[in-house]
Amino acid sequence: MKYFILLTLMLALGSCYKGKSVDLIIHNAKVHIMNDKLEIAEAIAIKDGEIVEVGPERQILNKYSAETTINAQSKDVFPGFHDAHGHIMSLAKQKLNVDLRDTRSYYEVISKLEKHQNKNNQEVLIGRGWDQSMWNEKELPNNDLLNEAFPTIPVALTRIDGHAMLVNKAMLGHVGITDTTIVDGGVIKLENGKLTGILLDHALDLVNFKLPKPNKEQLKKAILQIQDELLAAGITHVHEAGLYKEDLDIFIDLATENSLQIYVYAMLLPTKENIQFAKENAYYKNNRLSVRSFKVIADGALGSHGACLIEPYSDDSSTTGILLKSPEEIMDIFTLAKDLKYQVNTHCIGDSANRLVLNIIDTLMNDVQDHRWRIEHAQIVKPSDYKLFSSARVLPSVQPTHATSDQRWAAHHIGKERLNNGAYAYNSLHKHSGMILFGTDFPIEHYDPFATIHAAVQRKNSNDEPIEGFLKDEAVSLPTTLKAMTLWAAYGCFAESEVGTLEKGKIANISIFDQNVTSTEKFLPNYSWVTIVDGKIVHDMR
Repeated sequence: MKYFILLTLMLALGSCYKGKSVDLIIHNAKVHIMNDKLEIAEAIAIKDGEIVEVGPERQILNKYSAETTINAQSKDVFPGFHDAHGHIMSLAKQKLNVDLRDTRSYYEVISKLEKHQNKNNQEVLIGRGWDQSMWNEKELPNNDLLNEAFPTIPVALTRIDGHAMLVNKAMLGHVGITDTTIVDGGVIKLENGKLTGILLDHALDLVNFKLPKPNKEQLKKAILQIQDELLAAGITHVHEAGLYKEDLDIFIDLATENSLQIYVYAMLLPTKENIQFAKENAYYKNNRLSVRSFKVIADGALGSHGACLIEPYSDDSSTTGILLKSPEEIMDIFTLAKDLKYQVNTHCIGDSANRLVLNIIDTLMNDVQDHRWRIEHAQIVKPSDYKLFSSARVLPSVQPTHATSDQRWAAHHIGKERLNNGAYAYNSLHKHSGMILFGTDFPIEHYDPFATIHAAVQRKNSNDEPIEGFLKDEAVSLPTTLKAMTLWAAYGCFAESEVGTLEKGKIANISIFDQNVTSTEKFLPNYSWVTIVDGKIVHDMR
């Protein structure tokens, strides 16, 4: 009889101990929880899209059973990475036009355009991604070659940074730009009184608003293709840095259809339509799409001399760049956002733009403890202004690969003194703010998170240039980099209670990487072996 009782107890205990059914178990893993202690576990149990428990291998396997298990083969498991500043919509549009990234000469640009036109026979040619520094040219080009190759077809080619455009004579005529056209917050370049074809900042609007637009279905298809690419890279969250209302509507459609497998935190450009949307919807949530912020563009880009500097450019003493909105306009938008309880994420490249915006936030938001307003890029900041990130409680949101791309020409533009005192100063910004967010600004840079890691820790590009690292004193540690792509990035979009760490109760957004997640002097390519969103496997390379 006692043996029967003992057997019954053993069966009951076994049933109780290993009887909890979950949907998915990941085991034999290096689970990087990404909490403050940077603890590492061995296994995870997941049910209904949430993490049930993280712990030792034996504990999880004994306590839970699941129809689906993943033997992670001792691979690194992380919270799904965030790209805290990307442009899915821009990349989608670029896929439908001529991709000029990595072109090595003006002649290669012409060749790509001709091949595209021979295949597609379009009435208007649109391209993006050229960078004259890749052609060993310091100055912006003119449109002479473009006019010769395309004398009648309007052509518009946006520079890699999105703040300069090269157009041919046919396009100038198509949109009605002459040598007397004036535009606020922009420049139409003239040389000896003649249009060069170069437009800067708001002058691009004269062309962009008259270009033919792809239809919704084309853009949806391109976005879903990009989504697959991002998931394959281990990216489960993108902070979409600036949308017009018509673009937002496409994301809303995809979210409503439940086609978005990636989480998108959308920043709205402060147009009338978007402001009305914010007033009507407040914090908008639709499946994996959320909206509660405005994107303000304060100045232009450094590469096209549009970043607003305190002192003139070293290679062009006639200009300090362009402030795209007056201080009064910025204050008006910020005040509206404060009233709506919206976050504001402001594009600031130059030290003048950074100082202006930081001081406005410091004054305006000093009575709101947890506003989480962000400076996007923060590329050139006076060291004396670092303290404003702390006093104004502003989050620096930066892109490490910008530093390793810009190193080719940055000293030429701003001089060595400014370069060594406040440029691409991610370590200094982190120390003063206590937190930093990392993104890529794709498609300006590639979205590869491991290029970001290499640029942040080693201060080199994926070709391991420069050999000694660029401004190496501003490198950050690997743990800091990984927090900037997980927990801190989640905090930067008000999602830290849901994602960013692999803890009980968090949404099961997880990336298992094929190779060890580390950083060495040599670039180490890597990708996601398995990506999980809401507890579902959405990318699988097993």
